[in-house]
Amino acid sequence: MTTIRSAEIIAVGSELLTPTRLDTNSLVLTNQLNALGIDVRLKTIVGDSRDDLRGVLSQAVTRSDLVVLSGGLGPTDDDVTRDVVAELLSRPLAEDGELVARLQTRFAKRGLDMPAINRRQAMVPAGAEVLPNPNGTAPGLWLEHKGCVIVLLPGPPRELTPMFEAVSRERLAARAEGVPLLRGIVRVAGQTESHAEQRAKPFYERWRERGVPIDATTLAAPASIDFHLTVRSPDREAGRRVLDEAVGELAAAFGTDAYATEDRGMEYVVGQALRTSGLTVAVAESCTGGLLGSRLTDVPGSSAYFLYGIVAYSNQAKQDLLGVDAALIEAHGAVSEPVALAMAGGVRRRAATSIGIGVTGIAGPDGGTADKPVGTVAIAVEGPWGAAVRTRTFPGGREQVKFFATQAAMDDLRRALLQRRGQ
Repeated sequence: MTTIRSAEIIAVGSELLTPTRLDTNSLVLTNQLNALGIDVRLKTIVGDSRDDLRGVLSQAVTRSDLVVLSGGLGPTDDDVTRDVVAELLSRPLAEDGELVARLQTRFAKRGLDMPAINRRQAMVPAGAEVLPNPNGTAPGLWLEHKGCVIVLLPGPPRELTPMFEAVSRERLAARAEGVPLLRGIVRVAGQTESHAEQRAKPFYERWRERGVPIDATTLAAPASIDFHLTVRSPDREAGRRVLDEAVGELAAAFGTDAYATEDRGMEYVVGQALRTSGLTVAVAESCTGGLLGSRLTDVPGSSAYFLYGIVAYSNQAKQDLLGVDAALIEAHGAVSEPVALAMAGGVRRRAATSIGIGVTGIAGPDGGTADKPVGTVAIAVEGPWGAAVRTRTFPGGREQVKFFATQAAMDDLRRALLQRRGQ
């Protein structure tokens, strides 16, 4: 039985070589493999080319204990993964009658006849084991070849993730002999990367002096600074205790600027705080065009606290939908703190929620002035504790300004909720 210490990942699909699609599957695979102590040494993205995939795979099987391929298992002619693997390993393909029956049943449950091209997904290389796919039509495959394990997974994340979790638990865990890599995270808002690193650096030095086996990496994520802490330990419980202590120390050093110690976005943190407090929120947006409401409702169960969203892009809409006084806009401009406050109060009253948020700004690339350059955004939060407003200037293009504005709005709400709780 092959012992697995090293792995590489091959993501298949021409769409992954365009700027519109990201290979997120590799992140999921890497995380699970590292947790087993398996080092991921290479990641490759290959288009739907038989020759290119054959060239990459022929090298991969000679240098890694495990090769995981994602994508290219569909029914169309450009789904080449299954064919290339069979050809390279000299494993003839044969139709699996049981798989055909499963596919036909899956289509029948939807009231459809199975298209003939889907029979391609029932073709299995000789000696391969089929990995069931309850979430799609493409089965996975497990093969072993000259000391290398090869796993073929479907590309859609909702199919790949549960399938690989089962593979890791049922097959790979018994073969992995490396030292598990444990991960922790501290997410910080309201800090620049250099300021955050300056505050964290003494802890790195202290851990080294104490011999604590922590590796730390700082990542400037959009509108957030993330500290990724890792530790390798053959004793998982002991390693987790060391990691949890380091995460706690670093988070405490940043106080309320540290908004998460798990891999969760600001919308999840704010959602949990709203759920715990029993408060509800409504938003009034101008420059963010509904993005704030969209992010808040990305969280499952958000209907418990998110009740209302208004996109009041024009001045007239601010007046008609939110009750903003025309004289206020005339005196201060649509992008101003008084208007942001009026928007927050207006949506709160209209929705009868505990909290109202108002966001108005200049996302660009046009519309800026010397006094109010592109990126200027006023954000107001009104709740039972009163109202607060702040103007910021965010960098970057239109998309970045909009995202930064929503992140800042949620962070303002988070801090207000913390203050209300006396933390």
